[in-house]
Amino acid sequence: MERMNAMMIILLVILVFEGNYCERAFSTTVTYDSKALVIDGTRRILQSGSVHYPRTTPDVWPEIIRKAKEGGLDVIETYVFWNYHEPVRGEYYFEGRFDLVRFVKTVQDADLFVHLRIGPYACAEWNYGGFPVWLHFIPGIQFRTTNDLFKNEMKRFLAKIVNLMKDENLFASQGGPIILSQVENEYGNVEPAYGVGGVLYVKWAAETAVQLNTTVPWVMCAQGDAPDPIINTCNGFYCDRFSPNSPSKPKMWTENYCGWFLAFGNAVPYRPVEDLAFAVARFFETGGTFQNYYMYFGGTNFGRTAGGPLVATSYDYDAPIDEYGFIRQLKWGHLRDLHLAIKQCEEYLVHSNPIQISLGVNLEAHVYYRSSNDCAAFLANYGSTSDGTVKFNGNSYFLPAWSVSILPDCKNVIFNTAKVASQKTSGDDVFTHITMLESSLASSAWSWHKEKVGIWGNNSFEASRLLEQINTTKDTTDFLWYSTSINVDEKIKQNQTKELGLLIGSLGHAALVFVNKKLVGFGYGNHDDASFVLAEKISLQSGSNTLDVLSMMIGLQNYGPWFDIQGAGIYSVILTHLKNSKEDLSSAQWTYQVGLEGEFIGLDNISLANSSVWTQGSDMPINQSLIWYKAIFLAPEGKGPVSLNLSSMGKGQVWVNGQSIGRYWSTYLSPSTGCSESCDYRGTYDASKCLKKCGQSAQTLYHIPRFWLYSGENLLVILEELGGDPSKISLLTRNAQVICGHVSEADFPPVDTWKPQLGFISQTPELRLACEEGWKIAAIRFASFGTPGGYCGAFSQGGCHANVSSIVQQACIGKQRCSVPISTTKLGDPCLNVPKSLAIEALCSG
Repeated sequence: MERMNAMMIILLVILVFEGNYCERAFSTTVTYDSKALVIDGTRRILQSGSVHYPRTTPDVWPEIIRKAKEGGLDVIETYVFWNYHEPVRGEYYFEGRFDLVRFVKTVQDADLFVHLRIGPYACAEWNYGGFPVWLHFIPGIQFRTTNDLFKNEMKRFLAKIVNLMKDENLFASQGGPIILSQVENEYGNVEPAYGVGGVLYVKWAAETAVQLNTTVPWVMCAQGDAPDPIINTCNGFYCDRFSPNSPSKPKMWTENYCGWFLAFGNAVPYRPVEDLAFAVARFFETGGTFQNYYMYFGGTNFGRTAGGPLVATSYDYDAPIDEYGFIRQLKWGHLRDLHLAIKQCEEYLVHSNPIQISLGVNLEAHVYYRSSNDCAAFLANYGSTSDGTVKFNGNSYFLPAWSVSILPDCKNVIFNTAKVASQKTSGDDVFTHITMLESSLASSAWSWHKEKVGIWGNNSFEASRLLEQINTTKDTTDFLWYSTSINVDEKIKQNQTKELGLLIGSLGHAALVFVNKKLVGFGYGNHDDASFVLAEKISLQSGSNTLDVLSMMIGLQNYGPWFDIQGAGIYSVILTHLKNSKEDLSSAQWTYQVGLEGEFIGLDNISLANSSVWTQGSDMPINQSLIWYKAIFLAPEGKGPVSLNLSSMGKGQVWVNGQSIGRYWSTYLSPSTGCSESCDYRGTYDASKCLKKCGQSAQTLYHIPRFWLYSGENLLVILEELGGDPSKISLLTRNAQVICGHVSEADFPPVDTWKPQLGFISQTPELRLACEEGWKIAAIRFASFGTPGGYCGAFSQGGCHANVSSIVQQACIGKQRCSVPISTTKLGDPCLNVPKSLAIEALCSG
């Protein structure tokens, strides 16, 4: 027995030792110097991408992260959203889409790093910038300044998140993936508005963060006065000219905008991949070490998470992975190739400072030496109009305008930002470049419930003034009823015109106006200025008249100095008579009702699907305001995500099986001018440079995650606020995808100059095609080697043409991915001494 006990003790010691050894073996030290982040003693060049966990569902997190990794990313970056993690002070929520620990562990499972931007201010076009609304109602509090009440709450939440990560061993020193943390966010943009309080607040935030001892570096983005040891980083469309505020800090870029966010009433912004790649290459050319795409996957603003005012439900952001989780080409593929090219230069970038060489007007080189005869180089043409040819290292190089060429051996160009040779998908949007299954919901499937106009419950209250909306509703709903009565004496009416003027001033964001329970007007603002004045002519009857105004929020403000105290709702109501006389009703006795009756009843809940509150019949009301609609539908076949086409509707909110898929506003059209079919990538980009869908609704398709659907019947509930026709609503899902490639021989250097050690480039030019995971190439719809013309979805044969369909079919049919060599030996030579290209259009199916 004693011998057995001794053996057990020895075994226990061994296990403990091995456990400690494993912990040390997998722990990672993260520091920094002037050149880069230093991970386990090695300087690293890192590519990062923003993926916000609540903007999709956990079942697709692994797929999104896998695609990000295949796209060449090393790091996943996310904000932490305080308002949803602590909806009530002291009550925390980390479940479902808000399971932060699960998300970080999912990234870890993919063997990627995490940059955790705790903030806790996020901006992010997120409701209230990520702050919980209850914070606003603490007496005496002031946000983001040296206010003790605010600092105490912020410190408490920072500690909550840091300790949560520590408890799960998720920091790098514990063997986890988190290598960076962020405190605050873009405060430098608004700091002057806070005066001395802002300066002191920055110092306090930095000290507080460091004291939490995450064992990884902290950053402050867009914060030029970030105190040591906090790293200040750049946000913007370009950061090549950025320098950190200390020579001991690396040059880092935390937000490189892949596009821009979408707002109701605006055209859809996008950013050409050539310009995005140019910005990235210039950043690393000039000493950059870490850059993050905002967003790499944007996703969806489900529920009422969208910030304001008027930020749309789609947060697609023209990202390399689109809102539905599908790869967006050309952007994803071109950036992947860029990342691989930069990776070939990593050893040079982290060990030396660049030597800048002028090569002409707007032409320059940056050369990184590892030894006197061993270097990597970036050749740049940063002019926006003229192509150029330069002499460098004894060779001649062609540089298109606004482009960078990467030479990992100072001789061979393996990538140029303006030469896009990666796979294409036809069309711009997720549901235009694919074959769809579409099904309509017939009018017989619908039930409805008419919302009451004005005061509907016994929980209403009165005040002899107009109340600000946010302080009244506490953001528990988008809606606040303002109701009063107008008494008209018969003698007065006889001496006045039958039509009176009604002038309503609102801080935003929209309002419906009813006189005697009939709709007389609708007013609204826009994203840049949510305030508006609604002027209507109305008729009043003798005696008592009712005036009911439904004020609507479309997202709480999320950005700007003192954004937290920006108001909403009605501030002025004036009734005008003849001879410019007027009656100010602003100080009249008003009755208030927070929310709609349908919200109070819970019409969006599955439990009320068969309730008698719903009406069904052949006389379904359409194009009327304040109608709730309900339908039962079967989920489309397949595994892909589903989209709801709401182009026939006005403005409102949607729920599927009790889950809110967000706000919609199909009738708010963008300006009719300012868009173009194509956008020249050359020259400085801004959010208004490249626009599409002018004169159209910003968004008509709304994402329903497949995870939210049942295999049988599903419940759809819609609150229509303005008026629409639900019988024309349709469901769409993806059942096929058209993919294309068009690669020219000229996109590649001569074969005899290529080197295998350059890594990702094969020694033979090739066109690569890949379907989404789980799909295979089912058909080749076009294949031509020679001088094909047209574009994806509309290729055409050129005067020089070799039909290579059989070769392509043999290489690709039945495969998830394939490659076809671009070689006259393989494909034939239909026209000697003519530069040729290969164009392929293929159909993928599940």
